[in-house]
Amino acid sequence: MREYFLRTPRLGFSIWTHADLLLALGLWGDPEVTRLTGGPFAAHQVRERLEREINNHAEHGVQYWPIFQLETGEHVGCCGLQPHKPAEGIFELGFQLRVAFWRRGFASEAAAAVVTRAFTTLGILALYAGHHPDNQASRAVLKHLGFRYTHDEFYPPTGQIEPCYLLRRGEVPRFSRP
Repeated sequence: MREYFLRTPRLGFSIWTHADLLLALGLWGDPEVTRLTGGPFAAHQVRERLEREINNHAEHGVQYWPIFQLETGEHVGCCGLQPHKPAEGIFELGFQLRVAFWRRGFASEAAAAVVTRAFTTLGILALYAGHHPDNQASRAVLKHLGFRYTHDEFYPPTGQIEPCYLLRRGEVPRFSRP
């Protein structure tokens, strides 16, 4: 049984450990999940990604946390934070879901919980996010949460110019809070 440090009505947030390699391979090793984020990724790249997430937690207290469906215990994907400009109090929000959980509202639910935690519990000042220009689902989630478009930026893993957004503490719409 996994321990959850954060819960929403349908999801539990846990912390990546080295024992989670199979879960990480199932998520970041899936070409469909990663096709708009620079994938597909080989097993050694997934191991490196898992190690980065573990290190982010150790160094910054955040990671793209693994999320699980409370009712079934199934691994849904990940959602969380990573340092973007930590000296300025800005962290990056990110989420990736297994294909079976797409179009069911899990990304919005998880991201809203992370936004609330970032601004209340963690005292973060602003959140940055970006998405592949073809990923309209991620764009919709960010807009729903109150993120505002700021600029386009080259994202090396995809080779794309991607739209970028910012959400400052105090700008979160009421409806987006879990």
